[in-house]
Amino acid sequence: MFLTLLPFFILGFFIIIMIFSIIKIIPHQMTYVIERLGKYNRTLEAGFHVLFPFIERVAYKHSLKEVCLDVPPQMCITKDNIAVEIDGILYFRIVDPAKASYGIKDYSFAIVQLSQTTMRSEIGKIELDKTFQSREDINSYIVSAVDEASDPWGIKVTRYEIKNIEPPESIKAAMEKQMRAEREKREAIALSEGDKLAKINRAEGDKQEAIMRSEGDRIRQENEAKGKSFAILEVAKSTALGIAEIAKALNQPGGQNAMNLKIATEWIQSFEKLAKETNSMIIPTDVSSIASITSILKNSYDFADVKQHLPDQKKQEKTK
Repeated sequence: MFLTLLPFFILGFFIIIMIFSIIKIIPHQMTYVIERLGKYNRTLEAGFHVLFPFIERVAYKHSLKEVCLDVPPQMCITKDNIAVEIDGILYFRIVDPAKASYGIKDYSFAIVQLSQTTMRSEIGKIELDKTFQSREDINSYIVSAVDEASDPWGIKVTRYEIKNIEPPESIKAAMEKQMRAEREKREAIALSEGDKLAKINRAEGDKQEAIMRSEGDRIRQENEAKGKSFAILEVAKSTALGIAEIAKALNQPGGQNAMNLKIATEWIQSFEKLAKETNSMIIPTDVSSIASITSILKNSYDFADVKQHLPDQKKQEKTK
């Protein structure tokens, strides 16, 4: 029984294998390169496809996703003859699966080697100090050169990035000294600028202080002058009022006699004060002057009341 059914089992097995070999379900972002009788026929994209049995086969499978390749470190000589070690990362993707299959045997190895040789060529054109500043320019140049060279291979280079630039240890030490000197220079400049600003601020403060002090002195002097002028004006007004009152009193009956008495009294008191303050004094020899005074006193009041205020007319010098 088993032997009778064995040919049917074998036939069914071959049919199943044939079905799986001719039916292809391609995932998204994948492509299959189909050969018919050993010759390129077509490229299948994502989806369901059926192949002719025995005469068609899947020759290559490619992913359309972007690929990242690590570019190994390599020694490059700069324009000023300094050996530096540089590595990088290369990004690319397949845009033409047929060219990638038949244009070159190993496109990954080819573009890595091409990026390394381009890097050495570009580094040799610039000096060491500029290599750190020109990373973007170097990356752009490598992308442009490698993309142009890989176009026949169906490869699109999208980006290249330099990871590390390692100069020799002696160059590193010299660069560290240079950076330390630059930092000390910037520190000294910053300190000097700070000291300069501090001096300017102090000078401005002193200037403002002097201006404010002078303004204060000016205002004080103006106030004092105004006060003095006001006092003088008030004294003048008081004097004018006093004189007016005196003039008014002189016009009254007996006012003239009172004025004469006041003048004579002050005249006598001045001689009395002078006699107390000095050992000798000079009095007028004109007796008529004294007589006129006494006559004024006699006419105004009793002469006996003011006689005691008159000095001895015969005495020319009094010694204390």
